[in-house]
Amino acid sequence: MTVEQEVRAAVARYEAALAADDLAELDALFAPGEDTLRADAAGVLVSHAAISAYRRGRGGAPAREVVALHVVAHTPDLATAVAETRRPDGTRGLQTQVWERGAAGWQVRVAHVSSGPQPLDPVEDPTTWRVLGSPLVAPTGTGPLDGVAVAVKDLVAVAGQRVGAGNPTKLALARTEPAHAPVLAALLAAGAHVRGIATTDELAYSISGTNVHTGSPANPWGAGLAVGGSTSGPAGAVARGQADLGLGTDTAGSIRVPASWCGLHGLRPTHGALPLDGVAPLASGFDVVGWLTRDAGLLHRTAQVLLPPADPVTELLLAEDLLELAAPPVADLVRAVAAASGLPVRTTRLTAGEEHEAWFTAFRAAQGAQAWAVHGAWVTAHGGTLGPGIAQRFADAAAVTAADAERAAEVVAAARTALRDRIGPGTAVLAPATSTTAPPVVAAAADKAALRGATLRLTCLAGLGGLPSAVAPAGRVGGHPAGVALIGAAGADTALTGLLAAWDRTP
Repeated sequence: MTVEQEVRAAVARYEAALAADDLAELDALFAPGEDTLRADAAGVLVSHAAISAYRRGRGGAPAREVVALHVVAHTPDLATAVAETRRPDGTRGLQTQVWERGAAGWQVRVAHVSSGPQPLDPVEDPTTWRVLGSPLVAPTGTGPLDGVAVAVKDLVAVAGQRVGAGNPTKLALARTEPAHAPVLAALLAAGAHVRGIATTDELAYSISGTNVHTGSPANPWGAGLAVGGSTSGPAGAVARGQADLGLGTDTAGSIRVPASWCGLHGLRPTHGALPLDGVAPLASGFDVVGWLTRDAGLLHRTAQVLLPPADPVTELLLAEDLLELAAPPVADLVRAVAAASGLPVRTTRLTAGEEHEAWFTAFRAAQGAQAWAVHGAWVTAHGGTLGPGIAQRFADAAAVTAADAERAAEVVAAARTALRDRIGPGTAVLAPATSTTAPPVVAAAADKAALRGATLRLTCLAGLGGLPSAVAPAGRVGGHPAGVALIGAAGADTALTGLLAAWDRTP
């Protein structure tokens, strides 16, 4: 195990002991001596004896869960862990611990605990939630998803609610939905409940996670970091522990990008494997319903509820041409995942020569033509309500001629055939999920455009092939998570999620 893994395990032991008020274990996890410190708003306790006496007198600690854990290894025997915590009443906290390895193993030498105010009432937090309940929709049955709280992207029909697609004018003109989208109905029948309807980038035509009307949901991995989109609200809710499962859509990466940037697991299913009834479209040739979770086990259980079983993955293809599209530290993480996968790994190139660029150009043109066919009339009438980035994207889409769209469709069809031939049963391509870690929300427009182009060149391949793609945390670069993507053969969805569940990767 690495130092980071060992310290994460030590923190898990500490949290379990704290929850159980196991005083003997807590004593063992704090370093002995007169220079061991524990501090909070009330002051500083100096020495192991003082800390032990404090714990014995307080009668246990308030219940809490760790929603994010950051570990920095300084030396082989010294590390700092910062845990973001949340209590049942919503109170947020931070716990910083300096861990050192001695004869008794890893122990805390210095600790500081702080808690902040309860988070904004969700009604006052429009960056993440449009509608919230307790629950908003109750389960209709029981099963493997009992107790799972779902954040539903504001593209998916929830009976009795409207679909706003991230735009207030769209919302004002929308009808009240008479029934749940079938995919949501299946989750409810399996025991899940709807926590609320979460925000999305306007009309789902973005991967940035920022909406001019509602802002950008918070990314718990760093102040001011983009959460990724267009399944932005569900991703933010799941990453911060406000929901267990984010139900969204993926056309060009809208599940996989926020999964990578937020340290989550995500699945873009095989195109056509799940019904899109009750789901607002963007580009029907590429649209799918997908989901995000904090852990791979729930990702896989959800796949088992919604999708048929598949034969396991027996070989990984490490695509060097895709690694070249990512920042070197991200590519190195993917190589490390391959080495630790436990499967045979064959290094290859998925595309040849100018093929990939031609495919990407065709994808963009085909997506634009399809998006304009769906939304063109509405954008023509209401385009003044769109944010500048989305408005420009639709202007580009409107410029795709019928001849351009026909040529693009031919290239997309050829790409789909080629990709399905190259990714056969039992194999999965291992690639970076995104080109970099999450950028700042306020990054310069030119930087955002460059990042978007590099990431879309990675994410477009599953869309072109109509293939399933699952994302898991690969590790961290500069303290921020980066994801690894598996692209499988058509219908191999549960094989991919099962493999991630076996790996059980954490950010």
